[in-house]
Amino acid sequence: MSHNKYFQFKQFRIEQHFAAMKVNTDGVLLGAWTNIDGLDTVLDVGTGTGLIALMIAQRNQNSFITGIDIDQHAAVEAAENAGKSPWPDRISIQHISFQDFTETKSGKFSLIISNPPFFSNSVKNSNTRLSAARHNHLLPFADIISGTLRMVDEKGRLSIILPVDEADLFIEMAAKNGLFLRRIASVKPFPDKEPNRSLMEFSFLISETERTVFSVYNETKVNYSQEFIRLARDFYLKL
Repeated sequence: MSHNKYFQFKQFRIEQHFAAMKVNTDGVLLGAWTNIDGLDTVLDVGTGTGLIALMIAQRNQNSFITGIDIDQHAAVEAAENAGKSPWPDRISIQHISFQDFTETKSGKFSLIISNPPFFSNSVKNSNTRLSAARHNHLLPFADIISGTLRMVDEKGRLSIILPVDEADLFIEMAAKNGLFLRRIASVKPFPDKEPNRSLMEFSFLISETERTVFSVYNETKVNYSQEFIRLARDFYLKL
């Protein structure tokens, strides 16, 4: 989506010289789709450039967001992006793995949000940092789930985006551990394609799952769909 050295949004700029994972549609979708009602503390796991942390800060003025990343370059860049944003006092960035964070930190979060690495069985990239950003050998689903159980409060939520196949596995694993699917949006690239991403929200409460389907682009395949515009219009300069 963007290979520029920076990506300018309406209220903040993302510098992305060093982060292995650049600004992408998955992150924007998750940051815009996630339910932000009643948030006070948020944990952004694998924050990368800090994009999602900044989106949540913009959307909920009462939230305090901690972004963590195992990649030192990403953590430094995310901290700089947060520091130059309108909300430097509400975002803190730490260079730490989720596993270490959950074992060493106390306190509970009202939301854990993650655009995690998701290629589980594919050939790893020879660039180790890009591989870490894309492959889940450093952040397996089991660790996301167990860490969420430890760090989210009883009314809290987990919000995550995954490819459709991995999403089905994650939903099953989460349910076995008492985390239940509350909302799911199946995202298609174009109206005539099958969904390739699942936006998901989990909580400890069993409830009817709210299901939606939308595409990023409309029939023209060059213009964004109305649903995507509604999600992204507070962020994208061109919307």
